[in-house]
Amino acid sequence: MRLAVLVSGSGTICDALLAAGIPVALVVADRPCRALELAERRAAPTVLLDRHRFGGFGPRFDRPAYSGALAGLLQEHDVQLVAMAGFGTVLAEPAHQALPGRLLNTHPSLLPAFPGWHAVEDALAAGVAVTGCTVHVAGLAVDSGPVLAQQEVAVLPGDDPASLHERIKTVERWLYPATIQRALAALGSGREPAELPCLRGSLAEPLDPGALRGWRDGRGAPAGATSGTRQPGNGDTGGREEATT
Repeated sequence: MRLAVLVSGSGTICDALLAAGIPVALVVADRPCRALELAERRAAPTVLLDRHRFGGFGPRFDRPAYSGALAGLLQEHDVQLVAMAGFGTVLAEPAHQALPGRLLNTHPSLLPAFPGWHAVEDALAAGVAVTGCTVHVAGLAVDSGPVLAQQEVAVLPGDDPASLHERIKTVERWLYPATIQRALAALGSGREPAELPCLRGSLAEPLDPGALRGWRDGRGAPAGATSGTRQPGNGDTGGREEATT
């Protein structure tokens, strides 16, 4: 199975995927960014498909044309699965049609709670005690699509957006690679990612990365596995205009 990773910013998520040994066939950026440099250092093939060729970042941006060009690039490289890793462009229908059900995304909340770009700030403003990280199959609507895995993260007294987001990222750096491995294994056995059981970890019973690897390899489901998938609310972090990660 050939995996592409879509990036826009600092590349922390993409670097975590590569460091975890995820077989990445292609890294695509929508703008010049540090993520491309990190990928090149790890000898991953990279392509810059710059938004400026399609109108840039203002109202003249041609989203369908960009999405179609990206779809063509992915098909040219025989990509079967896509992981969006802080990708800063919301993708239009041509990209979803090219790889239906095979665009994965990670989001810093427990969807359907707090969809959108300001999920961490919104969780703090709401005064919740628990938020978390979600990995899901991206839909056309922002932050929508079947949930594949979620892990709760506590909101601590004195948290600000930076401190809370960093703890969520700590979870994301192992949850996303493990879930991508599960999706690749599913595709290799003739199943689609959305057919996987949704795994949920609580504060009391967190998901175990080792157990996730065992589930990936077919040695049984870890605690927290539920049959079927869960649909979050509006969404698809598969692209944020302001993405910086």
